[in-house]
Parts: sequence; structure tokens; C-alpha cells
Amino acid sequence: MKEVRIEDFKVSGPIKLDGSRNDFDLEASEDELKNQLRKTRKELGKLQDTLYAHGKYAVLVCLQGMDTAGKDSLIREVFKDFNARGVVVHSFKTPTSLEKKHDYLWRHYIALPERGKFGVFNRTHYENVLVTRVHPEYILGENLPDVNSLDDIDTEFWDKRFQQINNFEKTVQENGTIIFKFFLNLSKEEQKNRLLRRLDKPNKNWKFSPGDLDERELWQEYRNCYEEAINRTSKPHAPWYIIPSDDKDTARLIVAEIMLRELKKYEDIKEPELDDAIKAKISEYRERLKND
Repeated sequence: MKEVRIEDFKVSGPIKLDGSRNDFDLEASEDELKNQLRKTRKELGKLQDTLYAHGKYAVLVCLQGMDTAGKDSLIREVFKDFNARGVVVHSFKTPTSLEKKHDYLWRHYIALPERGKFGVFNRTHYENVLVTRVHPEYILGENLPDVNSLDDIDTEFWDKRFQQINNFEKTVQENGTIIFKFFLNLSKEEQKNRLLRRLDKPNKNWKFSPGDLDERELWQEYRNCYEEAINRTSKPHAPWYIIPSDDKDTARLIVAEIMLRELKKYEDIKEPELDDAIKAKISEYRERLKND
């Protein structure tokens, strides 16, 4: 099997999505990909146990992609061997009336993982520079002081929002959260095939919405917004990774391998040692239990 090289996917400079890959050949069969994923996710699960014991870092995994990109199934497969208490998944839908009474980052801030745990954002705070940019009328529903019409949602408005997102990520990273941002790069042809499968398979019908077709007509607008968002917010402390996602097994393995390899670089993540006073009495404690 071909090695997963982080530099093949990490955004370290300006990118063009139209020139990026949505497929990637790891020179492995489907069974080989699945077997390797099983090994990698078990290592990730063990690492999370250590992360919890260490208690100084949290991990935030952000997943973005067009409809049908495979976010849900990726979460299910990559985190399958985690302790259920060690990972919390948040799927962000249309903001509620309560959420709209706060700034747009509030609901994401309160969902951040605590130290020792993984938090997964299925769709993320980036929706606020993606969906709202394609549909700026949604901004009017935020009831912002300086936005009274669509004319007020100008370039300066988006510049501020990108800066706010960068500041948000910098703040949480400086306070112990390790950030991964994955864009699942799906081709328009593969999206069509997946939407058709939702229609053709009765057990998948529930996933289909006529609105999916309306959004598909805005494909290029979304791609343009994704491209700008990635270019303006891929930072050393919170990099983006563009994951070829036409093949789900390959995408899942690449995401898992990137997380495992990057987290292993944190050499200070170790299980804490027992207090010397307790360590000195381990034999005594053992005997007390045996004689109980």
C-alpha cells in the first residue's frame, strides 16, 4: 500500500479547488484499505485514552464538504474504536432562535471539546462564510446592528468575519485545543451518483431532500466560497487538509492517518506517573487487596 504523505493534502499556500484532486490511488484493494483503517483507528483510540489521562489537550476535528461528501459515514468509521465518552459529535443545522440571540460563533464555542476529549464538528463555524455567502439573505436573520439590508453585506463584512474565525481558532489553539480541518473534496459527477443512490435505494430515501438539487445548481458558487475560505484560514495552528473523497474508504483512511501522525508529534502527551508516595506503597496496596 502507498504511504499517506501529509504534505500531499495539507494546505500550506494558495490553492485552486478546480485543480485539486477528488480521487487518490493508495494502490490498495478495498479490503486492504479497511484493514489498515482498523489498525489506525485502534491506535487513535489508545491515543485518546492517553490524551484523557494527560488532561492538557483537546482535539477538534472540523469536517466540511458538499452534500453527500461522506461526513457522517467517515465519523462512524474513523471513530468506531474510541471510548464512547472520549469523542463528542456535533452536527450544526440551521441556527435556532436561541442561537440567533448570540453571535454566530457562540454555539460553536460552547460545543468545543473539553481537555482529554475529541470533538467532531459535522459542518462547522465555516458555514457562516459558506452558506451565508451563497445565501446572504440569511445574514439578515442574525439581526446585526449594522446590517439592515443586503447592501450592508459587503467585502468589508466578509473580511471581518474571516478575521473573527481566525481569532477564534487561534484563541482555542493557544489554550490547548489541537485543530484539524478537513475539506472532503467530492467531484460533481460523484455527487450526482450518490444523490441517485439516495433515490434508488428505499433505505436511503430519507436522506434525500429536493433542496439538495437546488443547492447542487449553485455548485460553482459554493466551490468559489470554499476556495476563498480555505485560502484565508489555513494557518500553521489550524491548517486545512483537502481530502480526495470520491472513494470513501480512501478518504477515511487518509483522515485517520493524518490525525494519528500529527498527534504523535506531541511528545508531551503521556500518561501521568503516580505520585512517589503512592508508588512506594504499591506492594502494600497489592497485599491489602489480596488479603481482603
